[in-house]
Amino acid sequence: MSLARPAASSPRPRAIARWLLVVALMVFMMVVVGGITRLTESGLSMTRWEPIAGTVPPLNEAQWQAEFDGYKATPEYRKINRGMSLGEFKGIFFWEYLHRLIGRTIGMVFALPLLWFWWRRAIPAGYGRRLLPLLALGGLQGAIGWWMVTSGLVDRPDVSHLRLATHLMAALFIYAGLIWTALDLFALARDSTARPARLPGIGILALALLAVQIMLGAFTAGLDAGYAYSSWPLMGDTLFPAGGWNAAASALANLVSNPIVVQFVHRWFAWVAAAGVLLLAYRARQAGATGAAHAISTAVALQIALGIATLLSGVAIPIAVAHQATAALLLAGVIAASHRLGHMAKSVAVS
Repeated sequence: MSLARPAASSPRPRAIARWLLVVALMVFMMVVVGGITRLTESGLSMTRWEPIAGTVPPLNEAQWQAEFDGYKATPEYRKINRGMSLGEFKGIFFWEYLHRLIGRTIGMVFALPLLWFWWRRAIPAGYGRRLLPLLALGGLQGAIGWWMVTSGLVDRPDVSHLRLATHLMAALFIYAGLIWTALDLFALARDSTARPARLPGIGILALALLAVQIMLGAFTAGLDAGYAYSSWPLMGDTLFPAGGWNAAASALANLVSNPIVVQFVHRWFAWVAAAGVLLLAYRARQAGATGAAHAISTAVALQIALGIATLLSGVAIPIAVAHQATAALLLAGVIAASHRLGHMAKSVAVS
């Protein structure tokens, strides 16, 4: 193949769509590893942000000791993990290192093929303005991750749950954008006159409700609110425990930062989100997208079951990670169903 830049454009929508789905799969992996990193309390083990040099892990005992000494200066070590051995430190370092390594790999897997497709004039008209912002958001995500980590390196022994939620939501926004763009490109590959789908109203509703629920899940994880009560449907012996609402704080502060209230709202808003998502599945089934409808319905049932199991197990890590992974899979299903409905509505309008 010649490396010279073609004189004329030669769009390859199907190849680009497949590449975007590979990147989306890697983002999914990063979300899962991020969940493990949080649940194993590994996120503060790397106390420096070195986008290039940090790619290489410690290679000898002296380097490991230097990393460990940096961790010993953190509030988490002083207040929670004092006396941790070097071997135990290596265990938590692994997850944070893997999380960052996947992020760097995603950057290369996105940037280098994007450059190649641009050089070969293979990007269909109008799609460059989507792909470049997604690349920029990926770079910003690394900065958001470090901004999150720094919140746990000064005074507090853990990261800000608000910054954790921002980090997760940004990752899932990129994930959703990759999938939506890939679906538009697959449609273009099937029909060269196809136009990008528009997000339908029912899709906006379902995505908004799901986004709120995922954000509440991030608050729950960041506040360790899942440990507050390990019973279901009651919290202890009552629907809402006495004294759970902090009367001295504002309603917003309770809803955002009170672990008991956050767990309560996350428990019960799940049913509102489920109703909105299942309504989307019903509309998709009516429109003939039975595969997407069944996938969404199955994911909703599994997600609710995993949420309850996470509480009853006392936040067992495998179950909690599966709960987060299923949320990402459910989001993918909602995106696919919304795209199908939006594409069909666009086709009807054009005809």
